[in-house]
Amino acid sequence: MEICNKCGLPQDICICEDLAKEGQKILISTNTRRFKKLTTVIDGIDNKNVNIKELAQKLKTKFACGGTIKDGRIELQGDHREGVRNLLISYGFSKDLIEIK
Repeated sequence: MEICNKCGLPQDICICEDLAKEGQKILISTNTRRFKKLTTVIDGIDNKNVNIKELAQKLKTKFACGGTIKDGRIELQGDHREGVRNLLISYGFSKDLIEIK
């Protein structure tokens, strides 16, 4: 059985990711791309403690859109601000620290 280096608990019950989710200030905004296409940008997720690739894949699947990870930010095609906020809350991120612009 492997032990987590940060919290000292076994890997299968490690709480490091849950604790990291609760303390992150996340900013959700939109950008206009070429041809007036909107993209939703999720910024502020700490990719050291949260698997950002897995989170981006879940968001893309949920909203049936394309997207990418650039410079530690998740970018989704289309305007999904409210839906992303609700989904992040359901994944354990703090409701009070998520800001929508």
